[in-house]
Amino acid sequence: MKLLSLIILFFCLTELSANNVIKKNITSKVNEVTVFKKGAQVSRHKEIALGKGIHLLKFTKLSPFIDAKSIQVKANGSLTVLSVNHQLNYLLQVQNSNEQKVLKNKKSQVDEKIDLQYAYLSIVKEELEFLKANRHLGGKNDQLNLTSLQQTADYYGKRLTELKLKEIEYNKQIKDLQEEQSKIDHQINALSAKKEYPTGEILVKVDIKSACNTNFELSYLVNNAGWFPSYDIRAKNINEPVRLIYKANLRQDTKVNWDNVKLSFSSSDPKITGVAPELKTYLLDYNILPPGYQSIVNEISGRVVDDNNEALPGVTITVKGTSIGTVTNMEGYYSLTLPNNAAYLDFSFIGFEPKVLPITKNRLNVKLNPSVTDLDEVVMMGLGSSNMKGALAGSAAGLSVKPKRDKQVKIRGTNSLALPTKQVRNQTTVEFKIKQAYSIPSDNKNYTVDMEAYELESNYQYYCVPKIDRDAFLIAKISDWEQYNLLEGEANIFFEDTYIGKTLLDVRFASDTLDISLGRDKQVVVSREKVKNYTTKQLIGNKKQVGKAWETVIRNNKNEAINILVLDQVPVSTIEEIEVKIEELSKGQLDQENGQVSWDLQLLPAEKTELQLRYSVKYPKYRNLHIE
Repeated sequence: MKLLSLIILFFCLTELSANNVIKKNITSKVNEVTVFKKGAQVSRHKEIALGKGIHLLKFTKLSPFIDAKSIQVKANGSLTVLSVNHQLNYLLQVQNSNEQKVLKNKKSQVDEKIDLQYAYLSIVKEELEFLKANRHLGGKNDQLNLTSLQQTADYYGKRLTELKLKEIEYNKQIKDLQEEQSKIDHQINALSAKKEYPTGEILVKVDIKSACNTNFELSYLVNNAGWFPSYDIRAKNINEPVRLIYKANLRQDTKVNWDNVKLSFSSSDPKITGVAPELKTYLLDYNILPPGYQSIVNEISGRVVDDNNEALPGVTITVKGTSIGTVTNMEGYYSLTLPNNAAYLDFSFIGFEPKVLPITKNRLNVKLNPSVTDLDEVVMMGLGSSNMKGALAGSAAGLSVKPKRDKQVKIRGTNSLALPTKQVRNQTTVEFKIKQAYSIPSDNKNYTVDMEAYELESNYQYYCVPKIDRDAFLIAKISDWEQYNLLEGEANIFFEDTYIGKTLLDVRFASDTLDISLGRDKQVVVSREKVKNYTTKQLIGNKKQVGKAWETVIRNNKNEAINILVLDQVPVSTIEEIEVKIEELSKGQLDQENGQVSWDLQLLPAEKTELQLRYSVKYPKYRNLHIE
């Protein structure tokens, strides 16, 4: 009986303690955002006046895409953080933006105008039918004099003309209004998905030892945001440094606007390409074809749609394993420059299942399916114990609390997701802090932020592989490039104050010198032709001997001297019975391992040079060998 009384007393005290919890709704502002290649860390600061006792602080109107496991709460003062919970509020849906409301009102007005024009058109058609039905005045046996006939014809012709012109005008107005209606519909769809989202909420329970003004810092990871790098590369001529402008392409649709926030970017992930080609090793053996280069894809484009074949704007497409990426436009189309070894594309969009697809051709259309995981599944994360006794003792799970009386910061979660907070100077992880405050609305549009601008001392060299591509590429060679924290990404090329296309800045495999392709220069003309007089095939004893010869001609049509590196190749034998004999290289350098032949040339203005490449292959006559 005594034990029962104690249990009842305990529950009464627990209920009384719960009823004494002071509840307070808190609205806060986004102060700092660190954007990752996928996702962002959002920080909110808020000073709150709190009296002594237990308080339940509800931070409201947050993004519905919060990663609950990443929530961190910091606070100063004489207090103890008892628990941190995350929930979704479906009663307070994310409200449509003012722009959406204006567009919907405008659409209603256009709809009314279309209905009115259809009404006018219907009246005109009725009058036309009436006029046609009554064009015979009197019966078939009635006689009409010439004056009456003339008056009737004039009236009929005049009235018919008026009605037909009105019909044409109403149809034209209806067509114009329908086009305007379609544009408004596209804009509304672009601003927001049709689905209504709940708002996120974070509940923080604290025990205040004495009344105070407490500064709270709330941080968490949020999805549906990201960035990828791109560059502007400008070179006036081959005698001046390269100017490189480092840009971040940012988009976010977290359903919360970022107004005047401190931004940081962290890497912790023309139609013809400007990517210079690379040779493959030419291995020579029986039943082995020479290396092919037609299937190399350096630029890919396509369209992304949903399961109803509707365009999906804002889909993030990245080359798997890199930070090279882009986003789809309003019609769902995308275009992306690829590195030479790109194998897969990663497609991701909030609310849809991600896809990773192989790159097999230069066009790839993709259909994304809705995600089976719905926001209806409310995630509740209780970091503090519901046992009031244990919580008051500072033993809540996930909390690190030292029972000291002096003011100190209590930080939730020694097991929380670790986030980078400082710049790391290497090729894989860097962070850029933007000094100027930015406002980024939640509209899923792409915003460009200039992060850095560099003057890069460069050595220029032309590069050509005429066996694959007879255009000469201008390469800027940059030393000490590691200090700039560059990431791989697309780059717009401006040479001699003219936009000449796109290239790829890829630092993943760079050595001491970073090579940046500045695109094609048509003033350096290169040709490569087979020399028929030296192309032979004959039998020598029990051996076949095949001779091959190529002539490469390079002409410098520029008004200044250039340095050009020309590459070609000879086959490499893999077995002793196949003999490869080099007959002429025109002083080229031969790499015995892979058969690559290189010429490093200096050409004066209007100078032309010819390079000869001749070799022969001897092998048993009863065998078949594929030679280019």
